[in-house]
Amino acid sequence: MIKKFFVIIIFTTAIYAQNENPIIAIGDSLVGKVINGESIRELHGNVVMTQGNVRITCDKAIQYLAKNEAELIGKVVVTQDSIEVKSSRGRYFGNTQIAFSDAGINLTDGHVKLKSKKGYYYFEEKRSLFFDNVSLEEGITKLFTDKLNYYDNEDKAVAIGNVVIQDTASTLIADSLIYFRQTKFTDAFKNIRLYNSTNKVSVFCDRLKDDGINKITTIWQNPVLVRIDSTENKIDTLIVSSVSMEAFNDSTNKLIAKDDVKISRNLFSAVNSKTVFYQNDDSIEIIKQEEDLTPPVLWNENTQLVGDSVFIKIKEKKLNEIQLKNNSSIISEHKDLNYRYDQISGKNINIFFKDDEIKQTDVYGNVLSIYYVFDEGKPNGLIKSSSELAKIFFINKEVDNVKLYGKPQSDYYPENKIEGKEKDFTIPTFKLYENRPRKNELISKRENILQYLEKDAKYYAGKSKP
Repeated sequence: MIKKFFVIIIFTTAIYAQNENPIIAIGDSLVGKVINGESIRELHGNVVMTQGNVRITCDKAIQYLAKNEAELIGKVVVTQDSIEVKSSRGRYFGNTQIAFSDAGINLTDGHVKLKSKKGYYYFEEKRSLFFDNVSLEEGITKLFTDKLNYYDNEDKAVAIGNVVIQDTASTLIADSLIYFRQTKFTDAFKNIRLYNSTNKVSVFCDRLKDDGINKITTIWQNPVLVRIDSTENKIDTLIVSSVSMEAFNDSTNKLIAKDDVKISRNLFSAVNSKTVFYQNDDSIEIIKQEEDLTPPVLWNENTQLVGDSVFIKIKEKKLNEIQLKNNSSIISEHKDLNYRYDQISGKNINIFFKDDEIKQTDVYGNVLSIYYVFDEGKPNGLIKSSSELAKIFFINKEVDNVKLYGKPQSDYYPENKIEGKEKDFTIPTFKLYENRPRKNELISKRENILQYLEKDAKYYAGKSKP
């Protein structure tokens, strides 16, 4: 027996000599074996293994001396500096300083908590490679993914496959992303859905960068924004598409859509090159850019509105006021009548709504107008007028009364003078724009929007998760 033990000791010493950085192990009891020519040690009870600054504790370990590896069983804890890896079972590869587990793995580094069913930890690189139901938790932020590389020295996470990031206010879904913990910077890729439960906004795109410290989110590659406004009577969906979007999650809480901006909401729509959504006071600002060949154009039901800049106010989820500034005009079509349009132009125009229906329009500066007259529903000529100020009042979406101020002039043209000559009766700025966006057109830019819209509505109502 003494001879056999002596042989094992000599053989073990020879193997250690072959390994420049062997695993040192102790336990309550140790059994040495040679199986198929391989020297093995089994350690039982309060096992402690060390290699440099890597320390391992477990209930039982099987140490493969030639390979410089160990199988770890029961209450496994592997530590290096502030890093702690826990599992019920795993394996440690001493030559490469890599730990592996497929029995559930937990890692903490003092800042984040990582969990998965399977994973590797590379102690020389201080890098995790976790896969199969991976989660990362840091404060109020939680990340879920199929596969995750986490670099401790860089505080950097690279997530691939079914990525979800959640905090108290928002949820981000993507095919993959890169996240830097210290700078709170996120770079997301492909099939992105960004939800904000506070303002009930969803954004769909293929690229997104979020600067968490400066609270700026940049969105591009076919972005489409969807906001679901629900009341007791109906659900209105605002849809916006553009070349790029930029959200400021600071005190301004605004979102800017740039280049080829298209907006659709119920019977309202617009096209322009830049739109700013102020989410705190539920308002929209549209400004003509120097390089624009055409001004911003809006449509509300059968009415076209044009102005160099536009300001829109929403109140209680309903259209409340539209302000048109500089080179402003309104053209309203009389449907089923040949080329008959009520028209008005001026420097500035303010339009007031109630329950989404137009109630009053005020026009300021160089007012020119043409309004068709009806007698018991039948056409009865038109009135052409000019003034410095005009106030138009509506009932059931039709002109009820017009008041002119400041050198008013009006001319009446009877029906027999205009029938068949409607195109001769237009204001100087008269122009019809044919590029009115439709909801289905905007949705078609993102193939996955339709399948999510109903689900999003339930999510915002607190009845489901995205």
